[in-house]
Amino acid sequence: MAKFKQRGKTWSYHIYIGTDPITKKRIETSKGGFKTKKEAQAAARLVELEKQNGTLIKESDVPFQDIAQKWIKDYSRSGVKVSSVRARDKEMKHFINVWGLYPISKITSEMYQDRMYELNEKYSYNYLSGIHACGRMIFRFAVKRGLIKINPTEDFQMPKQQKTVEELEKTEEEYVFLEKEELAQFLKLTQSEGLPMDRLVFTVLAYTGLRIGELLSLKWTDFNESVGTLRVTKTLYNPTNHIEKYQLLSPKTPGSVRTIRIDDMIINILKSQRIRQNETKLKNRMIYKDSGFIFAREDGHPQLRKVVETRLKRLLKISNIHKNITPHSFRHTHTSLLIEAGVGIKEIQQRLGHSDINTTMNIYAHMTANMEEKASQQFSKLMKDLLL
Repeated sequence: MAKFKQRGKTWSYHIYIGTDPITKKRIETSKGGFKTKKEAQAAARLVELEKQNGTLIKESDVPFQDIAQKWIKDYSRSGVKVSSVRARDKEMKHFINVWGLYPISKITSEMYQDRMYELNEKYSYNYLSGIHACGRMIFRFAVKRGLIKINPTEDFQMPKQQKTVEELEKTEEEYVFLEKEELAQFLKLTQSEGLPMDRLVFTVLAYTGLRIGELLSLKWTDFNESVGTLRVTKTLYNPTNHIEKYQLLSPKTPGSVRTIRIDDMIINILKSQRIRQNETKLKNRMIYKDSGFIFAREDGHPQLRKVVETRLKRLLKISNIHKNITPHSFRHTHTSLLIEAGVGIKEIQQRLGHSDINTTMNIYAHMTANMEEKASQQFSKLMKDLLL
């Protein structure tokens, strides 16, 4: 029911339209300056009609940060991974830092564009895409709850970004892999110079193409010795590198859930690991927390990714391999050797756990180009030697 007030010679209307979903406060819409009460009543009827039809929106004066915090809370309850919530929370802060206490209804398309262009000067295209995705979700959340009329992110176009030399070089490094001779040399080094479990970790990485998180999450129940397989159903998430503060999450994509065939050599080193682990359990029975991890520390907790990376750097310093190798490089090494062995793209996709065939195709194309270049160089060297 509308209320009408007279102030001086003009009239105004005041209409209750609901409760703010964030602050829980009563919301009214009002307008004044009408010369007569009849004019105010006519204008009020139009507003009440919009209210009945569900088309009336009273924009909220609630600060941006309150809406963003409410959104992230709902987002975290929607079944997404903890790692995704952590990433969105980080992206969200790029907006809160500048608009924290500013009313969300007063943020314009121009303001949003200016902020994104500022961030474009600091961050990579991929990270900027993530920030924009986060911004879209927050403002869509506000529109859906009737807090704003217009979403300022809707017409924003991501700026085209010219890649720098450094970024191009980094892209190349993403596909760094070991030649088969280098891999053989490195794995021999893990036997002669490696610390406990080094040979096991790096051999299994190289022979399976597993992601490091998938490897560290493996349990003995995932190992089928009789048929020679490893079942991949999870990944280890431990961003703080705290031995007890880890989580087992579902794999990167639905296609990442898979069963991988392993050969007799991998079966045997896993059997040897089980024997050593049983001895460790007995020796450290007072502190050993047995959760069934294959790649367990001396206390039973899963090995830390940081430890694997540190061990890898140590071995590379001893070796004659001068490449920027990471644990993920063994996945690319495995792929390159599958291609060299003539394995088909579909089989490679299934073994690596790529849901999208395009991912496999991109890697396949890159690896093939490297091999073709190598073949060309070898042919040129052969002819040069013959022509001398």
